[in-house]
Amino acid sequence: MALGIHKGLRVRAREEYIVLVLVGFITIFGLAMLGSASFDLDKIKFNDTYYHLKHQIIYGLSFGVVGFFIGSRLYYRYWEKLSVPIMILGLLGVVLTFSSLGIEANGASRWIRIGSWSTQPSEFLKLAFVIYLSALFAKKGLLYGRNEFKYSFIPFLVVTGLIGGLLFTQPSTGTAVIVLGSGLCIYLVSGARLRYIGVTLILGAIVLIGLIYATPYRLERVKSFLSPESNIEGSNYQLNQALNAIGSGGMWGVGYGHSTTKYKYLPEPIGDSIFAVIAEEFGFVGTVTLLAAFTLLVIRFLIISSRASDKFGKLFAIGSASLITIQAVMHIGANSGLLPLTGVPLPFISYGGTSLAVFLTMSGIVRSIAKYG
Repeated sequence: MALGIHKGLRVRAREEYIVLVLVGFITIFGLAMLGSASFDLDKIKFNDTYYHLKHQIIYGLSFGVVGFFIGSRLYYRYWEKLSVPIMILGLLGVVLTFSSLGIEANGASRWIRIGSWSTQPSEFLKLAFVIYLSALFAKKGLLYGRNEFKYSFIPFLVVTGLIGGLLFTQPSTGTAVIVLGSGLCIYLVSGARLRYIGVTLILGAIVLIGLIYATPYRLERVKSFLSPESNIEGSNYQLNQALNAIGSGGMWGVGYGHSTTKYKYLPEPIGDSIFAVIAEEFGFVGTVTLLAAFTLLVIRFLIISSRASDKFGKLFAIGSASLITIQAVMHIGANSGLLPLTGVPLPFISYGGTSLAVFLTMSGIVRSIAKYG
Protein backbone atom coordinates (compact mmCIF):
# COMPACT_ATOMS: atom_id res chain seq x y z
CA MET A 1 0.00 0.00 0.00
CA ALA A 2 2.75 2.42 1.00
CA LEU A 3 4.64 1.51 -2.19
CA GLY A 4 1.55 2.30 -4.28
CA ILE A 5 1.11 5.68 -2.60
CA HIS A 6 4.79 6.48 -3.10
CA LYS A 7 4.56 5.52 -6.78
CA GLY A 8 1.46 7.70 -7.21
CA LEU A 9 3.26 10.67 -5.69
CA ARG A 10 6.18 10.18 -8.05
CA VAL A 11 3.85 10.04 -11.06
CA ARG A 12 2.14 13.27 -9.97
CA ALA A 13 5.46 15.00 -9.39
CA ARG A 14 6.59 13.96 -12.87
CA GLU A 15 3.36 15.29 -14.44
CA GLU A 16 3.83 18.63 -12.66
CA TYR A 17 7.44 18.86 -13.80
CA ILE A 18 6.62 18.06 -17.43
CA VAL A 19 3.90 20.71 -17.54
CA LEU A 20 6.30 23.26 -16.04
CA VAL A 21 9.05 22.44 -18.57
CA LEU A 22 6.77 22.50 -21.64
CA VAL A 23 4.97 25.70 -20.64
CA GLY A 24 8.30 27.31 -19.77
CA PHE A 25 9.86 26.31 -23.10
CA ILE A 26 6.95 27.58 -25.22
CA THR A 27 6.71 30.83 -23.23
CA ILE A 28 10.43 31.63 -23.39
CA PHE A 29 10.48 30.77 -27.09
CA GLY A 30 7.49 33.04 -27.55
CA LEU A 31 9.25 35.96 -25.87
CA ALA A 32 12.31 35.40 -28.05
CA MET A 33 10.18 35.35 -31.20
CA LEU A 34 8.21 38.40 -30.15
CA GLY A 35 11.51 40.21 -29.71
CA SER A 36 12.68 39.14 -33.15
CA ALA A 37 9.38 40.07 -34.81
CA SER A 38 9.24 43.52 -33.19
CA PHE A 39 12.86 44.77 -32.90
CA ASP A 40 13.03 46.68 -36.18
CA LEU A 41 9.43 47.91 -36.13
CA ASP A 42 9.77 49.19 -32.56
CA LYS A 43 12.98 51.01 -33.39
CA ILE A 44 11.26 52.82 -36.26
CA LYS A 45 7.92 53.51 -34.56
CA PHE A 46 8.87 54.04 -30.90
CA ASN A 47 12.65 54.55 -31.03
CA ASP A 48 12.76 51.69 -28.52
CA THR A 49 13.93 48.32 -29.82
CA TYR A 50 12.35 46.44 -26.92
CA TYR A 51 9.01 48.31 -26.68
CA HIS A 52 6.64 45.37 -27.28
CA LEU A 53 8.88 42.85 -25.56
CA LYS A 54 8.99 44.97 -22.40
CA HIS A 55 5.22 45.37 -22.46
CA GLN A 56 4.77 41.63 -22.85
CA ILE A 57 7.04 40.94 -19.89
CA ILE A 58 5.58 43.63 -17.63
CA TYR A 59 1.86 43.19 -18.42
CA GLY A 60 1.78 39.57 -19.53
CA LEU A 61 4.61 37.44 -18.18
CA SER A 62 4.66 38.99 -14.69
CA PHE A 63 0.93 38.53 -14.15
CA GLY A 64 1.10 35.13 -15.83
CA VAL A 65 3.86 33.87 -13.55
CA VAL A 66 1.83 34.98 -10.52
CA GLY A 67 -1.26 33.31 -11.99
CA PHE A 68 0.68 30.13 -12.73
CA PHE A 69 2.06 30.05 -9.18
CA ILE A 70 -1.35 30.64 -7.58
CA GLY A 71 -3.02 28.16 -9.93
CA SER A 72 -0.38 25.53 -9.14
CA ARG A 73 -0.41 25.96 -5.36
CA LEU A 74 -4.14 26.54 -4.76
CA TYR A 75 -6.31 23.42 -4.52
CA TYR A 76 -8.01 23.41 -7.92
CA ARG A 77 -11.53 22.72 -6.63
CA TYR A 78 -11.69 26.21 -5.15
CA TRP A 79 -12.16 27.42 -8.71
CA GLU A 80 -15.24 25.19 -8.97
CA LYS A 81 -16.83 27.01 -6.01
CA LEU A 82 -16.11 30.39 -7.60
CA SER A 83 -17.27 29.43 -11.10
CA VAL A 84 -20.43 31.58 -11.17
CA PRO A 85 -18.87 34.88 -9.98
CA ILE A 86 -15.87 34.27 -12.28
CA MET A 87 -18.25 33.75 -15.22
CA ILE A 88 -20.15 36.93 -14.33
CA LEU A 89 -16.88 38.89 -14.22
CA GLY A 90 -15.90 37.47 -17.61
CA LEU A 91 -19.19 38.52 -19.18
CA LEU A 92 -19.09 41.93 -17.50
CA GLY A 93 -15.61 42.55 -18.88
CA VAL A 94 -16.77 41.92 -22.44
CA VAL A 95 -19.86 44.11 -21.93
CA LEU A 96 -17.58 46.94 -20.79
CA THR A 97 -15.89 46.96 -24.21
CA PHE A 98 -19.09 48.59 -25.50
CA SER A 99 -19.03 51.28 -22.79
CA SER A 100 -17.02 54.48 -22.44
CA LEU A 101 -14.12 52.33 -21.19
CA GLY A 102 -13.95 50.49 -24.50
CA ILE A 103 -11.19 51.10 -27.04
CA GLU A 104 -12.06 50.83 -30.71
CA ALA A 105 -9.32 49.79 -33.11
CA ASN A 106 -9.66 48.72 -36.75
CA GLY A 107 -13.44 48.73 -36.43
CA ALA A 108 -13.48 46.38 -33.42
CA SER A 109 -14.27 47.01 -29.74
CA ARG A 110 -12.23 44.34 -27.98
CA TRP A 111 -10.30 46.26 -25.31
CA ILE A 112 -11.04 48.35 -22.25
CA ARG A 113 -8.79 51.00 -20.75
CA ILE A 114 -8.70 52.02 -17.10
CA GLY A 115 -6.19 54.83 -16.64
CA SER A 116 -2.98 53.77 -18.36
CA TRP A 117 -3.86 50.06 -18.14
CA SER A 118 -5.64 48.26 -20.97
CA THR A 119 -6.77 44.67 -21.31
CA GLN A 120 -8.74 42.38 -23.62
CA PRO A 121 -11.61 40.89 -21.55
CA SER A 122 -12.42 38.17 -24.08
CA GLU A 123 -9.13 36.49 -23.17
CA PHE A 124 -10.18 36.25 -19.51
CA LEU A 125 -13.58 35.02 -20.69
CA LYS A 126 -11.89 31.94 -22.18
CA LEU A 127 -10.67 30.87 -18.74
CA ALA A 128 -13.95 31.85 -17.04
CA PHE A 129 -16.00 29.81 -19.54
CA VAL A 130 -13.87 26.68 -19.08
CA ILE A 131 -14.17 26.98 -15.28
CA TYR A 132 -17.93 27.58 -15.44
CA LEU A 133 -18.77 24.72 -17.78
CA SER A 134 -16.47 22.29 -15.94
CA ALA A 135 -18.23 23.16 -12.68
CA LEU A 136 -21.69 22.96 -14.26
CA PHE A 137 -21.22 19.54 -15.81
CA ALA A 138 -19.36 18.18 -12.79
CA LYS A 139 -22.58 18.27 -10.77
CA LYS A 140 -24.09 14.85 -10.27
CA GLY A 141 -27.34 13.97 -11.97
CA LEU A 142 -27.40 16.73 -14.54
CA LEU A 143 -26.69 14.46 -17.48
CA TYR A 144 -29.37 11.86 -16.90
CA GLY A 145 -32.97 11.67 -18.10
CA ARG A 146 -34.98 14.88 -18.21
CA ASN A 147 -32.49 16.65 -15.98
CA GLU A 148 -30.02 16.94 -18.85
CA PHE A 149 -32.30 19.05 -21.03
CA LYS A 150 -33.42 21.34 -18.20
CA TYR A 151 -30.27 21.72 -16.14
CA SER A 152 -27.47 21.13 -18.66
CA PHE A 153 -28.49 21.64 -22.28
CA ILE A 154 -30.61 24.78 -21.77
CA PRO A 155 -28.02 26.53 -19.52
CA PHE A 156 -25.32 25.55 -22.03
CA LEU A 157 -27.29 27.05 -24.93
CA VAL A 158 -28.12 30.22 -22.99
CA VAL A 159 -24.54 30.88 -21.86
CA THR A 160 -22.96 30.01 -25.21
CA GLY A 161 -25.57 32.07 -27.04
CA LEU A 162 -24.89 35.07 -24.80
CA ILE A 163 -21.12 34.73 -25.18
CA GLY A 164 -21.37 34.18 -28.91
CA GLY A 165 -23.62 37.21 -29.31
CA LEU A 166 -21.23 39.47 -27.39
CA LEU A 167 -18.12 38.25 -29.22
CA PHE A 168 -19.69 38.35 -32.68
CA THR A 169 -20.85 41.91 -31.99
CA GLN A 170 -17.35 43.16 -31.02
CA PRO A 171 -16.67 41.66 -33.68
CA SER A 172 -14.35 38.82 -32.70
CA THR A 173 -15.37 35.82 -34.78
CA GLY A 174 -12.19 33.83 -34.17
CA THR A 175 -12.44 34.19 -30.39
CA ALA A 176 -16.11 33.16 -30.51
CA VAL A 177 -15.27 29.99 -32.45
CA ILE A 178 -12.45 29.15 -30.03
CA VAL A 179 -14.51 29.70 -26.87
CA LEU A 180 -17.61 27.92 -28.13
CA GLY A 181 -15.58 25.09 -29.66
CA SER A 182 -13.81 24.37 -26.38
CA GLY A 183 -17.16 24.57 -24.57
CA LEU A 184 -18.63 21.99 -26.93
CA CYS A 185 -15.65 19.69 -26.24
CA ILE A 186 -16.29 19.95 -22.48
CA TYR A 187 -19.99 19.24 -23.00
CA LEU A 188 -19.24 16.21 -25.18
CA VAL A 189 -16.70 14.69 -22.78
CA SER A 190 -19.00 15.28 -19.81
CA GLY A 191 -21.33 12.62 -21.19
CA ALA A 192 -23.86 14.66 -23.14
CA ARG A 193 -26.22 12.86 -25.45
CA LEU A 194 -25.20 13.01 -29.08
CA ARG A 195 -28.53 14.48 -30.15
CA TYR A 196 -27.86 17.56 -28.04
CA ILE A 197 -24.37 17.86 -29.50
CA GLY A 198 -25.89 17.57 -32.97
CA VAL A 199 -28.50 20.26 -32.27
CA THR A 200 -25.76 22.57 -30.94
CA LEU A 201 -23.63 22.06 -34.05
CA ILE A 202 -26.56 22.70 -36.39
CA LEU A 203 -27.58 25.87 -34.54
CA GLY A 204 -23.99 27.08 -34.49
CA ALA A 205 -23.57 26.44 -38.21
CA ILE A 206 -26.80 28.30 -39.04
CA VAL A 207 -25.75 31.32 -36.97
CA LEU A 208 -22.23 31.38 -38.42
CA ILE A 209 -23.43 31.09 -42.04
CA GLY A 210 -26.00 33.79 -41.41
CA LEU A 211 -23.35 36.12 -39.98
CA ILE A 212 -21.02 35.48 -42.91
CA TYR A 213 -23.69 36.43 -45.44
CA ALA A 214 -24.89 39.38 -43.35
CA THR A 215 -21.46 41.01 -42.91
CA PRO A 216 -19.48 41.87 -46.08
CA TYR A 217 -16.01 41.62 -44.50
CA ARG A 218 -16.67 38.08 -43.22
CA LEU A 219 -18.01 37.05 -46.62
CA GLU A 220 -14.96 38.58 -48.29
CA ARG A 221 -12.64 36.53 -46.06
CA VAL A 222 -14.43 33.32 -47.01
CA LYS A 223 -14.27 34.20 -50.71
CA SER A 224 -10.57 35.02 -50.38
CA PHE A 225 -9.95 31.68 -48.67
CA LEU A 226 -11.71 29.83 -51.49
CA SER A 227 -9.75 31.78 -54.13
CA PRO A 228 -6.30 32.46 -52.65
CA GLU A 229 -4.78 33.27 -56.04
CA SER A 230 -7.13 36.23 -56.57
CA ASN A 231 -6.77 39.79 -55.27
CA ILE A 232 -3.26 39.21 -53.89
CA GLU A 233 -2.78 42.94 -53.36
CA GLY A 234 -6.06 43.25 -51.44
CA SER A 235 -7.90 40.75 -49.24
CA ASN A 236 -5.35 37.99 -49.89
CA TYR A 237 -2.28 40.16 -49.29
CA GLN A 238 -1.63 38.98 -45.72
CA LEU A 239 -2.07 35.31 -46.63
CA ASN A 240 0.27 35.54 -49.62
CA GLN A 241 2.94 37.32 -47.60
CA ALA A 242 2.62 34.70 -44.85
CA LEU A 243 3.01 31.92 -47.40
CA ASN A 244 6.05 33.67 -48.90
CA ALA A 245 7.61 33.92 -45.45
CA ILE A 246 6.92 30.25 -44.69
CA GLY A 247 8.32 29.19 -48.05
CA SER A 248 11.44 31.34 -47.58
CA GLY A 249 12.33 29.45 -44.42
CA GLY A 250 13.05 26.19 -46.22
CA MET A 251 14.38 23.36 -44.06
CA TRP A 252 16.50 25.28 -41.52
CA GLY A 253 15.31 28.88 -41.83
CA VAL A 254 17.16 32.11 -42.53
CA GLY A 255 18.28 32.46 -38.92
CA TYR A 256 16.97 34.17 -35.80
CA GLY A 257 16.30 37.85 -36.37
CA HIS A 258 17.04 37.65 -40.11
CA SER A 259 13.50 37.64 -41.48
CA THR A 260 12.99 40.37 -44.06
CA THR A 261 9.27 39.75 -44.57
CA LYS A 262 8.36 40.75 -41.02
CA TYR A 263 9.14 44.45 -41.37
CA LYS A 264 8.80 45.02 -45.11
CA TYR A 265 5.72 43.10 -46.18
CA LEU A 266 4.03 40.98 -43.51
CA PRO A 267 1.07 42.61 -41.66
CA GLU A 268 0.77 41.95 -37.92
CA PRO A 269 4.12 40.11 -37.52
CA ILE A 270 3.91 40.24 -33.71
CA GLY A 271 0.35 38.91 -33.55
CA ASP A 272 -1.75 37.31 -36.25
CA SER A 273 1.25 36.39 -38.43
CA ILE A 274 3.92 35.44 -35.91
CA PHE A 275 3.89 31.79 -37.02
CA ALA A 276 5.02 32.92 -40.48
CA VAL A 277 7.98 34.75 -38.88
CA ILE A 278 8.86 31.60 -36.92
CA ALA A 279 8.71 29.51 -40.09
CA GLU A 280 10.92 31.95 -42.01
CA GLU A 281 13.58 32.23 -39.32
CA PHE A 282 13.63 28.61 -38.11
CA GLY A 283 12.37 26.74 -41.14
CA PHE A 284 10.62 23.39 -41.26
CA VAL A 285 12.72 21.97 -38.42
CA GLY A 286 11.90 24.86 -36.10
CA THR A 287 8.17 24.80 -36.80
CA VAL A 288 8.01 21.03 -36.30
CA THR A 289 9.81 21.45 -32.97
CA LEU A 290 7.31 24.09 -31.86
CA LEU A 291 4.36 21.97 -33.00
CA ALA A 292 5.82 19.01 -31.11
CA ALA A 293 6.00 21.12 -27.93
CA PHE A 294 2.36 22.15 -28.29
CA THR A 295 1.34 18.57 -29.02
CA LEU A 296 3.20 17.21 -25.99
CA LEU A 297 1.62 19.87 -23.77
CA VAL A 298 -1.89 19.02 -24.99
CA ILE A 299 -1.23 15.28 -24.59
CA ARG A 300 0.03 15.91 -21.06
CA PHE A 301 -3.17 17.82 -20.25
CA LEU A 302 -5.21 14.90 -21.56
CA ILE A 303 -3.22 12.43 -19.45
CA ILE A 304 -3.76 14.59 -16.36
CA SER A 305 -7.46 14.69 -17.21
CA SER A 306 -7.63 10.89 -17.45
CA ARG A 307 -5.96 10.49 -14.04
CA ALA A 308 -8.00 13.13 -12.21
CA SER A 309 -10.13 11.69 -9.42
CA ASP A 310 -13.08 14.08 -9.83
CA LYS A 311 -15.14 15.29 -12.76
CA PHE A 312 -14.31 18.98 -12.42
CA GLY A 313 -10.59 18.25 -12.72
CA LYS A 314 -11.17 15.98 -15.70
CA LEU A 315 -13.32 18.51 -17.54
CA PHE A 316 -11.12 21.52 -16.79
CA ALA A 317 -8.01 19.77 -18.13
CA ILE A 318 -9.96 18.68 -21.22
CA GLY A 319 -11.30 22.19 -21.74
CA SER A 320 -7.83 23.70 -21.42
CA ALA A 321 -6.37 21.20 -23.88
CA SER A 322 -9.15 21.87 -26.42
CA LEU A 323 -8.80 25.65 -26.03
CA ILE A 324 -5.06 25.58 -26.74
CA THR A 325 -5.52 23.12 -29.61
CA ILE A 326 -8.32 25.00 -31.36
CA GLN A 327 -6.58 28.37 -31.06
CA ALA A 328 -3.19 27.06 -32.22
CA VAL A 329 -4.77 25.22 -35.17
CA MET A 330 -6.74 28.32 -36.21
CA HIS A 331 -3.63 30.54 -36.06
CA ILE A 332 -1.35 28.13 -37.92
CA GLY A 333 -4.09 27.17 -40.38
CA ALA A 334 -4.80 30.81 -41.23
CA ASN A 335 -1.09 31.50 -41.86
CA SER A 336 -0.78 28.36 -43.99
CA GLY A 337 -3.86 28.94 -46.14
CA LEU A 338 -5.69 25.97 -44.63
CA LEU A 339 -8.27 28.13 -42.86
CA PRO A 340 -9.70 31.63 -43.45
CA LEU A 341 -7.91 34.55 -41.78
CA THR A 342 -9.48 35.28 -38.39
CA GLY A 343 -6.90 37.34 -36.50
CA VAL A 344 -6.32 34.66 -33.86
CA PRO A 345 -3.08 34.91 -31.80
CA LEU A 346 -0.80 31.92 -31.25
CA PRO A 347 -1.11 30.76 -27.58
CA PHE A 348 1.82 31.76 -25.30
CA ILE A 349 3.64 33.39 -28.25
CA SER A 350 1.76 36.22 -30.00
CA TYR A 351 1.84 39.70 -28.49
CA GLY A 352 -0.89 40.22 -25.91
CA GLY A 353 -0.34 40.45 -22.18
CA THR A 354 -3.84 39.33 -21.19
CA SER A 355 -3.64 36.27 -23.41
CA LEU A 356 -0.26 35.19 -22.03
CA ALA A 357 -1.39 35.73 -18.42
CA VAL A 358 -4.57 33.70 -18.99
CA PHE A 359 -2.84 30.74 -20.63
CA LEU A 360 -0.17 30.64 -17.91
CA THR A 361 -2.83 30.75 -15.17
CA MET A 362 -4.81 28.02 -16.92
CA SER A 363 -1.69 25.86 -17.14
CA GLY A 364 -1.05 26.43 -13.44
CA ILE A 365 -4.54 25.15 -12.58
CA VAL A 366 -3.96 22.04 -14.69
CA ARG A 367 -0.68 21.56 -12.83
CA SER A 368 -2.67 21.71 -9.59
CA ILE A 369 -4.95 18.98 -10.93
CA ALA A 370 -1.88 16.85 -11.60
CA LYS A 371 -0.71 17.51 -8.03
CA TYR A 372 -3.93 17.12 -6.04
CA GLY A 373 -6.25 15.26 -8.42
